[in-house]
Amino acid sequence: MKPTIAGLHHVTAICGDPNPNAHFYVELLGLRLVKYTVNHDDPTTPHLYYGDNRGTPGTNITFFPWTSDKPRGRMGSGQTQDTAYLIRPASLDYWRRRLEEQPLEIREFRRFDEIVLAVSDPDDINIELVASPAADAAQVEPWSNSPVPEEHQLRGFHGVTLAITDLDPTRDLLTDILGYEAVARSSDRVRLQAPEKGPGSIVDLVQTERPRGRVARGSVHHVAFKVADADEQTRLRRALADRGLRVTESIDRLYFRSIYCREPGGVLFEFATMGPGFTYDEAPGKLGSRLVLPEHLEGRRDEIEAGLPDFRPPELFRK
Repeated sequence: MKPTIAGLHHVTAICGDPNPNAHFYVELLGLRLVKYTVNHDDPTTPHLYYGDNRGTPGTNITFFPWTSDKPRGRMGSGQTQDTAYLIRPASLDYWRRRLEEQPLEIREFRRFDEIVLAVSDPDDINIELVASPAADAAQVEPWSNSPVPEEHQLRGFHGVTLAITDLDPTRDLLTDILGYEAVARSSDRVRLQAPEKGPGSIVDLVQTERPRGRVARGSVHHVAFKVADADEQTRLRRALADRGLRVTESIDRLYFRSIYCREPGGVLFEFATMGPGFTYDEAPGKLGSRLVLPEHLEGRRDEIEAGLPDFRPPELFRK
């Protein structure tokens, strides 16, 4: 049985100072900080998750904050160029005005009959807001304390744009193994869509002549796709390995289980299960209100907290 991919699960990037990062994603974009934890593979690095009220898969952008002494990323081949969120077409004027109130360079353009507002976050990571009717189909849970009114809140992901030197191997992996199909093409990109064609189902491929990029501060680390459960993940792992890709074993990330591989163009792909979700270790009303650690790290809490960067969550987190 061919594995079924419903679309994006989350996108993880690397930022610098977590405070302007939180200001941008919470106070400007209106997302909720649903989890404040650490990188389980490197507990000296925080891990911040922003999403809808519960961190529904398909709404979460996450960050590893790196200190300023670590290198900056370099955009190039094998990288996620843009991360796009859905907004309702009726919210376009609201978002245009909201972004214009900020000291941001805003680009507005039309792509495949959808209007896009594009900005860069404080670390120059490209974020797009795409006005699309697909926003109304998004299964998201509004956050009542968001600075953005409920009717205008982000509706989860629209998709990602991957910059690749040779599009064919990446396109073939997405279509042959993950079930995506080519649905549109322009002079500079190929649009692929997951079988369910809902929110978060878009992967755009653009060809670049740039050399291989560097994933570091100010770049996207990996793109994660949804898998229904552990059985579906096992089938997918087998299919990817049969394709000749090096795939990790399933790793417990507490809030989901994940496998990883690097697709032929160089982008790191993750395939994450839908549960158990962020309420695994916090009540819904307390999400993101404190540093949470996996059980095996609790004995090192004092040491870990002392080594983390100063993080001053906006007052909105505490409501």
